[in-house]
Amino acid sequence: MRTRPNYLGGLAGFVWLAVVLVPVYYVVVTSLRNQRGFYDANPLSVPAPPTFSAYELVLRNDFWRYFANSVVVTLATVAIAVAVALMAAYYVVRGTTWFSRFTYRGYLLGLAIPIQATIIPVYYLITRAQLYDTLLAIILPSVAFAIPLSVIILANFLRDVPNELFESMRVDGAGDWRMLFSLVLPMIRPAVVTVAVYDGLNVWNGFLFPLILTQSSDQRVLPLALWSFQGQFRVNIPAVLAAVVLSTLPVLALYVLGRRQLVSGLTAGFGK
Repeated sequence: MRTRPNYLGGLAGFVWLAVVLVPVYYVVVTSLRNQRGFYDANPLSVPAPPTFSAYELVLRNDFWRYFANSVVVTLATVAIAVAVALMAAYYVVRGTTWFSRFTYRGYLLGLAIPIQATIIPVYYLITRAQLYDTLLAIILPSVAFAIPLSVIILANFLRDVPNELFESMRVDGAGDWRMLFSLVLPMIRPAVVTVAVYDGLNVWNGFLFPLILTQSSDQRVLPLALWSFQGQFRVNIPAVLAAVVLSTLPVLALYVLGRRQLVSGLTAGFGK
């Protein structure tokens, strides 16, 4: 049977595409204007000629320092969170004691705790540990809030690994560490990539912890830098949007590289 074309669905798809692309187009086009051209020209017209003066202005105002801080925080948080979550997921799935089941319920409970509700005790702990206004003050709580969802995703993938493979390696004399790195890690590599991409996006865009737990410009990350740029360049809209474009490029590249595994991993993690 021949199916009839879904014109209404196609029209709705084009409308949604316009809703998504028009703001992105506006941000990119505006960042290529000079300050005077922003007020004189049509907001959606392509500047003639385009200029990169807004980007040069942003790059001269310590952008690379903020970028480096964000890279350090993101890489450290993702590395620690993925490593801890992988070991915790292995214990939850392969453990046979009541404590392993209790631990998994604790991770589920962690999903219900919003970051905003814990900011006061987190601030107290960071200041008591004398870590305030350091990158470590952002990394540690970011790791803590990334672990629960990471464990749940990895545990659901790990349950699909056949038990016979574990038994075979156990007969050959392999211990838990050997099975973790030689069997589990290769078998659930897509899930590990999913968790790394998802956690990386959340940490890169994180704003609350940097705002509350840091103060000096030397420890400023990109989301907080964009907020400060709005005050520094309050009459220079192209410079603000140029900073937005520059801070978005790494996130866009990360999503393009891991989008398929991110979507499939999240679907598997919540669909079981």
